[in-house]
Amino acid sequence: MKKALFIVFLFIGIATQAQNKKTTEKPQIVETACGECQFGMKGKSCDLAVRIDGKPYFVDGTTIDEHGDAHAEDGFCNKIRKASVTGKVVNDRFQATSFTLIKEK
Repeated sequence: MKKALFIVFLFIGIATQAQNKKTTEKPQIVETACGECQFGMKGKSCDLAVRIDGKPYFVDGTTIDEHGDAHAEDGFCNKIRKASVTGKVVNDRFQATSFTLIKEK
């Protein structure tokens, strides 16, 4: 029994460490767009998402509407953009502590 509990706690510790590696204390440049329209994520409406290391995450801490018209020609529903972000992945969602859209050239 003790061995089984140890294995369970070891697995939980490894899973927590893996998720903590997605923490970005220094600003990181990521792709950002509407998760449903551009990243093919399942959802109920147009929601902001970022793609980190090839994996998309919905964003908490800011919304799609805080960064302009999502349905404009250069909006998140029509185009993948770049953003400088800090935050961490918690429960498969990116908890943004900062989110700055990078202006296109």
